[in-house]
Amino acid sequence: MGPSDDSFDLNLAVATLRSNSADVHILLKVLTSELSATLGERLQVEHARGRFHKSDAVAKVLIAMGNESFEAAIEGPELRCRVAHSSGGIRIRSETLNVDEWIVRLLGALQLEAAHSESARQALEHIVIGGIQ
Repeated sequence: MGPSDDSFDLNLAVATLRSNSADVHILLKVLTSELSATLGERLQVEHARGRFHKSDAVAKVLIAMGNESFEAAIEGPELRCRVAHSSGGIRIRSETLNVDEWIVRLLGALQLEAAHSESARQALEHIVIGGIQ
């Protein structure tokens, strides 16, 4: 499965991911779990705070891939998603996206990375082919 593989449909992947992870908390937790080994330090996860300690629930995710930063933060029952574009290490613009558009962009960036990274290819395959249940 490469970046030019016609069998790889990002919209289908998003639909599958969303149907298997309808709750935004589960969606973020699953995504971070799937991508943590592949992205390493490029994935930053902020956990929600419980009354007396941190919980294992994910509150915010920041993913750096190439010249883009993908941010998703849970605010109440909603997931606010943004993609920031940088040039030379300077943020030049950011845009707010709905959850599905954000996932498509994130998986697209991961797909580009999968062309030269075996771990990215495996993570993408796992997400797309049903590793998320």
